[in-house]
Amino acid sequence: MSIQQDNIKKLVERREKARLGGGQKRIDAQHQKGKYTARERLAMLLDEGSFEEFDMFVQHRCTNFGMEKSHVDGDGVVTGCGTIGGRLVYVYAQDFTVSGGSLSKTMSEKMCKVMDMAIRNGAPLIGLNDSGGARIQEGVDALAGYGEIFERNILGSGVVPQISGIFGPCAGGAVYSPALTDFTVMVKNTSYMFLTGPAVVKSVLGEDVTSEQLGGASVHASKSGVANFAAENEEEGIRIIKELLSYIPQNNMEEAPRVATSDPVSRVDDTLNEIIPDNPNKAYDMFAVINSIVDDGKFFEISKDFAKNVIVGFAHMNGRSVGIVANQPKVLAGVLDINASRKAARFVRFCDAFNIPLVTLVDVPGFLPGTQQEYGAVITNGAKLLYAYGEATVPKVTVELRKSYGGSYIVMSSKHLRSDIVYAWPSAEIAVMGADGAVKVLYAKDIKDIEDPEEQKKMAEEKKKEYNELFNNPYQAAQKGYIDDIIEPRNTRFRIIRALEELAGKKQELPAKKHDNLPL
Repeated sequence: MSIQQDNIKKLVERREKARLGGGQKRIDAQHQKGKYTARERLAMLLDEGSFEEFDMFVQHRCTNFGMEKSHVDGDGVVTGCGTIGGRLVYVYAQDFTVSGGSLSKTMSEKMCKVMDMAIRNGAPLIGLNDSGGARIQEGVDALAGYGEIFERNILGSGVVPQISGIFGPCAGGAVYSPALTDFTVMVKNTSYMFLTGPAVVKSVLGEDVTSEQLGGASVHASKSGVANFAAENEEEGIRIIKELLSYIPQNNMEEAPRVATSDPVSRVDDTLNEIIPDNPNKAYDMFAVINSIVDDGKFFEISKDFAKNVIVGFAHMNGRSVGIVANQPKVLAGVLDINASRKAARFVRFCDAFNIPLVTLVDVPGFLPGTQQEYGAVITNGAKLLYAYGEATVPKVTVELRKSYGGSYIVMSSKHLRSDIVYAWPSAEIAVMGADGAVKVLYAKDIKDIEDPEEQKKMAEEKKKEYNELFNNPYQAAQKGYIDDIIEPRNTRFRIIRALEELAGKKQELPAKKHDNLPL
């Protein structure tokens, strides 16, 4: 065998060994937990044969605590690029079989390299997290590594889409990278996120709590809102990431890819003419409206288990990707509260950053009252949504379906926040408040002065009718130009699509500034 052939043989053998990470025994242990390895996850995520790996032979440089005696090629993370549906993405997948996936300085350097490449080359970044945290043996070097990663998450924010998959532990400082990315997918029962673990909670607060109860996928998807998706298993988690990518562009200079559809632009749905109940206090399902107007009835919901009184997600309309924000009358009557405002504001800002038009469906009676909301800063949180809509320069189309009261009318992408086209259904009620509240304010003294209770009731009903005739219809707002047109509900799909086509070339700039000061 020639020297060249011998060198090639050694390269092939070393590659094969590197692909085993921490070795077959640890791979088997990973499988026994119901988890895939880093490379298996990337194989599921990327188009077959498209993965181009970087830094396979990088090793840690730690010489403390006997670490110099143990080296694994690639260390604890697999990095590189590949394609998903033929589109370029940059990826890293932490390898739990190597030192529990704990972060070393060299691991952070590998991750930072692909993050820099994603930003420089304008392609999405996907990080698959499965790590025990900082590598204790490396001390401040490991902490420095996290800091370098976070800085790139920040610099890349709004430049390229960033998606985090939590497929195992993600604790301590490690949680801040997913928190800085655009979307986070967790897996039920095998992944968790928290700043301080159950042992610390027990010692400091005396509270007994499991990892799943403290920071499991279901907790973060429904209670904290930290996770946008809680997948049943890793396969579903990978599928979610792929589907999510299909709605978003490669970077902030491009538009999302258009897709072919056989769903006619002019399709009408007569059921929408009947969907609003005669009783203004009766609920209906906003999903029925959304599914009626989008292409093929297909809607990809984001954060479906969190703040259910507002709905956000992606769809296609005539093949064009759109972001949809809608109040849900079935949950808390569709009111805005702290969590709903945060959820919607974050989504609106993502769509604006990545050139995705916004379609807003409004049926909102106001903001949720009470000390819990006020003490929790509902004012500031509501202002986040107000700010997000007011700042957004992408095409914005709004449809007022029913209630649109008070400050919540303004917040939900009104004409006053530079919404481009605002439609209203004939059932729209645009006013400072509903008739009951208005009559109590406007005619309280007049009604009180009447001694007969029956006459009081009669007058109250008459005044409510007057108020409804004056304000609880869209014509007052339309007369003032705040509504561009009042439309038949059955034609909603056609009118929105035509508006989006009209706005396709929209150009709108913000005043020159270093950056804004969003109410946080």
